Parts: sequence; structure tokens; C-alpha cells
Amino acid sequence: QVQLVESGGGLVQPGGSLRLSCAASGSMNGIYLMEWYRQTPGKQRALVAQITSGGITIYADSVKGRFTISRDDAKNTLYLQMNSLKPEDTAVYYCHIEKYWGQGTQVTVSS
Repeated sequence: QVQLVESGGGLVQPGGSLRLSCAASGSMNGIYLMEWYRQTPGKQRALVAQITSGGITIYADSVKGRFTISRDDAKNTLYLQMNSLKPEDTAVYYCHIEKYWGQGTQVTVSS
């Protein structure tokens, strides 16, 4: 059983930055795909970014050029660097590794 613990969410002003972390209790070596999703009330969870073990990344159009996904397999941690944040980025952010989900971390972008 792998547990994922997210951190780094919070309240930030428009244009600000946050860095989300997702720490896995088990080894991430050999895991091909890791992802970040986000969800707002009344909407389905949506893919934000994904990264393969080879470092290939894909981003949702709405975050391209502003968000960066990365992984440190030695530290069993997945990251999401979020810059130039907008109010529409407000959501609960979840990491997803294989069949496992984190508990979610709230990101609120507001002045």
C-alpha cells in the first residue's frame, strides 16, 4: 500500500507562486507515470500535468507556460511549481501515482 501526502497549498494573490509536493511512502523507482489533477466544486477532477519516468511532460492548455511538473525519485516526491497564478487556478489539487491518490491540497488564488 502506497500513501501519498500532499503539501504546499494555501492562499496566494493573483500573479503569485506556490510549489506543491507529493511525498510517497514507498519507492517511486520504476513508476512510469505521475500526475497532478485539480477539482473545483461541482466539476470533475481534471488533469493538470503529467510526467513520465523519462521526463516527458504534458500540460493542460490552461497551465502551459505557468506550471512545471517534476519528480525526484530518490526522494520519492512529485512536485508542481505554479507561477503566475490566476483566480481560475483555485481548486483542490491531487497527485495521482498508479492507482493511488493523495488527499488533496487546497489552492486559493484571491486578492
